[in-house]
Amino acid sequence: MSKNIPSTVEIGILNYPNVHMSAVLGLTDLFKLAEKNKQGADFPTIKVSHWEFDDVTQQIIKNYETYPELKTEPNIIVLPPSLENPISVESAQTYIPWLKQKHKNGAILASICAGAFLLGETDLIQKKKITLHWQHKELFEKRFPHIELNLDELIIDTGDIITAGGVMAWIDLGLQLVDRYLGRTIMIKTAQILLVDPPGRQQSYYRTFSPRLNHGDEAILKAQQWLQDVYTQQINLAELAAYICLEERTFLRRFKKATGMTSVEYCQRLRVDHARERLQISQAPIDKIAWEVGYNDPSTFRKIFSRIVGLTPSEYRQRFNPDLQ
Repeated sequence: MSKNIPSTVEIGILNYPNVHMSAVLGLTDLFKLAEKNKQGADFPTIKVSHWEFDDVTQQIIKNYETYPELKTEPNIIVLPPSLENPISVESAQTYIPWLKQKHKNGAILASICAGAFLLGETDLIQKKKITLHWQHKELFEKRFPHIELNLDELIIDTGDIITAGGVMAWIDLGLQLVDRYLGRTIMIKTAQILLVDPPGRQQSYYRTFSPRLNHGDEAILKAQQWLQDVYTQQINLAELAAYICLEERTFLRRFKKATGMTSVEYCQRLRVDHARERLQISQAPIDKIAWEVGYNDPSTFRKIFSRIVGLTPSEYRQRFNPDLQ
């Protein structure tokens, strides 16, 4: 056993209002299964505990644990996802002092999907890059404008803070923690028994392009609507700026401010998104799809597609085209 890993690792799961109970119970079962898969005495014991706010004592209490005879405190606290709206600022305050104290005592904080809103309220991630599901992007940026998001990654581990993307990313997080404390062999065995892929996926595999349209800049919105219609054509900057009656430098500045990306990046994402649709439903040659979405050079298309999605076009088709399953 590594000198840095204690003999017992307690993974605490916080049950806050509207928490996704499938994630709470699924993580509990995953860690129990990993415990059964241990080989030899050199591995730590993985203990799972559940925590919730008690109305009587007005404190966060432990209401479940797998090894009650082991008197421990959480090494990791998991903030599960929610299928409802993310926790409000007011409701979050019930848990913030407790989370900050546990973190100060050395606990790692790990969020899944909307659990990141609880994490954001702690002020512990101001200078860290995190991930969550892209459907929460606008609300999260509104509530926490100084926290940097990377929505292409499924899991981001910065040491004392771990964030996972979508609702089902609890599986990836759980397996990553098994890998950390029990080793890759046990992690792979646990994944095989559960019939799930081991960690290594990216959220970019699944993320569709959702352009920002509520920015309030009518001229840029007009440009976005035009690009949606003519994205397959070769459009230069001068033509695009002239279409909405702006000087080129002004257009570039306002487009980046409104959409969060350059017009070139925007067009690339439009084309790649349409290419993804074609790859999912057709058997057309990839070179033909490249041409259909506006790329005369298939190699350029492949490079851009791989950079944005994280898979090559052929890998993407193999994974997401039902006719190939």
